[in-house]
Amino acid sequence: MTPRDQAFLDFLYQFITDERKERFEEVLAWRTRHITVVLEDIFQPHNASAVLRSCDLTGIQDVHIVENNFSFDINPDVVMGSTKWLDIHHYNELEFNTPTVIDRLHGQGYQIVATCPHQNDFSPETLPLDQPIALLFGTEKTGLTDYALEHADKYVQIPMHGFTESFNISVSAALLMYTLTHRLHQMTDVNWHLTEDEKQKARLEWSRRTLSRMKQYERKFNEIHPEFR
Repeated sequence: MTPRDQAFLDFLYQFITDERKERFEEVLAWRTRHITVVLEDIFQPHNASAVLRSCDLTGIQDVHIVENNFSFDINPDVVMGSTKWLDIHHYNELEFNTPTVIDRLHGQGYQIVATCPHQNDFSPETLPLDQPIALLFGTEKTGLTDYALEHADKYVQIPMHGFTESFNISVSAALLMYTLTHRLHQMTDVNWHLTEDEKQKARLEWSRRTLSRMKQYERKFNEIHPEFR
């Protein structure tokens, strides 16, 4: 947090209700970046939106959206406002953006975990969580690209015992995220919480998204604090 951001947060918090502040803290206590989610070319708005909602409900803060062939559309009736509370990162500058997100996440210390059947795969109960992981989900019809599969560090699949080939993408994501975050919460040797600086940044961003007429608040803040102009 820069000094200006901290001052602006203090200013905005005057206008946030105590109930909302308490809710921020309740949610922040479970927020994590130890697990992150990557959606590669998910073009079904209903399924993609359901994944975002599940990310919020399981405490996963960051979602990485790879748009190679399809633009990412959100169904507001499905997300139920969950996008206000997530950090969503879009990758759409190139014709093929998968290498960009994988390189970036590798650089941030993440193990890339492809969600697909594989000869050396893990189950949700056995996938190692000692290092930060990025869960890659592909389209329902074609799955992840060959590049994503070849550059994954690990593979995970949900055991199935029926005739149908696979779970719906949004169901798979919800099952995986619930199981993995539940396991993470039981771990005492992994610091999976947000740092205090990350929490402050989240409080500021959530305050921005909570209050309407933000431009008016910014003008008032600049009048009170000309040193930050």
